Amino acid sequence: MARRARLRERCAASTAHGGPADAVLVSRPANVRYLTGRAPGGGALLLGPDGRDTLFTPSDAGPAGGSHPGDALGDTVLGEADGDAVIAAAGIAARHGPHVLAVEEHHLTVARHRALSSVAPALRLADLDCAVEQQRVVKDEEEISALRIAAEITDQALGELLESILVGRTERHLALELERRLIDHGAEGAAFPTSVATGRNSGLAGHRPTERRVEEGDFLTVRLGARYRGYRCQIGRTFVIGTAPDDWQIELYDLVFAAQRGARESLEPGAEYREVDRAARQVLDAAGYAAALGRATGHGVGLEIGEDPRLSPAAMGKLDACVPVTVEPGVHLPGRGGVRIDDTLVVRPQADGGPELLTITTKELLAL
Repeated sequence: MARRARLRERCAASTAHGGPADAVLVSRPANVRYLTGRAPGGGALLLGPDGRDTLFTPSDAGPAGGSHPGDALGDTVLGEADGDAVIAAAGIAARHGPHVLAVEEHHLTVARHRALSSVAPALRLADLDCAVEQQRVVKDEEEISALRIAAEITDQALGELLESILVGRTERHLALELERRLIDHGAEGAAFPTSVATGRNSGLAGHRPTERRVEEGDFLTVRLGARYRGYRCQIGRTFVIGTAPDDWQIELYDLVFAAQRGARESLEPGAEYREVDRAARQVLDAAGYAAALGRATGHGVGLEIGEDPRLSPAAMGKLDACVPVTVEPGVHLPGRGGVRIDDTLVVRPQADGGPELLTITTKELLAL
């Protein structure tokens, strides 16, 4: 309820492109969940002009999941004839007399926006823009606790995989096994599609697992994360298959590890987003891999993977305490493979011990 009160106060003062709003309509699923603790498919949240908050849910949405005991949140279950929850909520709002309704234009289709104007012609629509996403950047301790558990589940799943026989198994099979282990340990599911990459595929960002089998001498890159109570974490590790890594594998791994360490050590309240990126990028640049890092060193995590902030060369802004982010540099050598090392951390001041590392699986270059 406090989250909704903050949003209401902000919109009563001003919206992005339309001045103050006396009612707010939230439709983006992650934002609805953040403000209500529930995740109904196709739902919409109305912060009404009468001061009442109502969650509109289609009758076929299935279990909403989550709740805030004692929260003064009204529920309206829509029948099949009521149609779109967003349109229905706007119609209810119009009957209660607000003058300006703030909506998430970045989430609405053109057709939906036209339907809103049609059902509530007397309302002036203002753009809520990314007000909820901005409010979500700094996490409270309840959110960080959920992320911490998600990271523990992820570490457990990865640790068990490393104890099994890997040679001869396919990337796809290993990815499916990891996702099963996440659920076995209490995850709601995977935070994002699990990536397992071996040999020449290793080190590729966003690699989709194939039928390629793990072979002796391969680099093996694994990227995964658990989703717990809606919150998502991310870890990435690279290993060598066989008795010992080759010299080029050690050198490449040490380089990426140094880049990751530089970025991790720069995470503190007040640090500029682009300075964190620069801390990793300059290490790779000095070794001749300036383009290897891609567009960003990391990003925020929470109810989504890839939230604000972006840790990239062009990003504007500074880190706050209690902001969870990833640090995930990598280098891929075409035809040979590569290294990625990803961690999820929470920004903390140095007085509190510096950044809190949530994903604790070893970053030592293990030979499996």
